[in-house]
Amino acid sequence: MKRLIQFSKYQGTGNDFVLIDNRLNHFPKDDQPLVARLCDRKYGVGADGLILIEHHDTEDFSMVYYNADGAESTMCGNGGRCLVAFARKLNIINHSGSFMAVDGVHHAVIADDQVKLQMKDVSDVQMVDGAYFLDTGSPHHVALVNSVQDLNVPEVGSSIRYGRYGTQGANVNFVTPNEDGSFFVRTYERGVEDETLSCGTGVTAVAIAMHYAQKTEHTAIKVQTPGGNLQVSFEHSAQGYKKIFLTGGAVHVFDGSIVIND
Repeated sequence: MKRLIQFSKYQGTGNDFVLIDNRLNHFPKDDQPLVARLCDRKYGVGADGLILIEHHDTEDFSMVYYNADGAESTMCGNGGRCLVAFARKLNIINHSGSFMAVDGVHHAVIADDQVKLQMKDVSDVQMVDGAYFLDTGSPHHVALVNSVQDLNVPEVGSSIRYGRYGTQGANVNFVTPNEDGSFFVRTYERGVEDETLSCGTGVTAVAIAMHYAQKTEHTAIKVQTPGGNLQVSFEHSAQGYKKIFLTGGAVHVFDGSIVIND
C-alpha cells in the first residue's frame, strides 16, 4: 500500500524540520519507523526532527515534536519557532500567537522570518562536575571549553550523553566566550545522536548558564552556532529566570510530498 504525505520543510539556523499539518488527524502518530524514515537524509526528506501542527481547544494550535529517531520528545526551541512560521503560512495566526507544547503554553511574535518565542521559566540550575545542568523544555548539560571550534563534539558529546545521563540522556552543549561578549555554542542532541547546526533549547540553556556562572552580566545575550546567530533575553530574580525569549530566523525551505510504501 502506498501513502502520499504532504509536508513543508523549514530550518532555524540550520536546525531543520519536516512540518506536517495534522489538523485533520490523518497522520499515524504512533508509527515511529515512519517518522524516522521521513527524517532520514538518504531514504526520506531529511531533518533533525518532525513536527505536527494540530488543533487546540484554547490556544491557536498545538505542537507535537518527534526526534529524528522517530520518538516523541521534549520541547524543541528552533522547531517551535519554525512551527510559528508554518502556522502563519497556514493562516492560523498573523503576527503573533500561542501554542501548546509538551512543556506548556508558548507565546510568539513573528516579523518577516524572525520569530521571538517565549520559553518556559527556569528556577533551577545545578552544578555537575564543573558543568551546568538545567531544563529549558529539554534537559541540557552546558560545559565551558577553551576552543569549541576544535572539539570533537559527536565523540565527547556522546560520551557525556550516555555516560553521565544514561538511557534517558540529555543534550550536551559546549560553549566558548567570544571577545565581543557573545558566546559560541556547539550542541550534541539526543534523539539525533549527533551534532546539529543549532539547538534552540540548548542556546537558551547556555545563555542562562553563562549568566548564572557570572560569565556575563547581560540579560540579552547573543549566541553564535555553526548554523547562525540567535539571541536569548530574560529577567532574573532570586526565584530564577522568567520572561525568557529565544529570537532568530525561521525559514521556509520548500514544500513537497513523499510516497511511503507500507
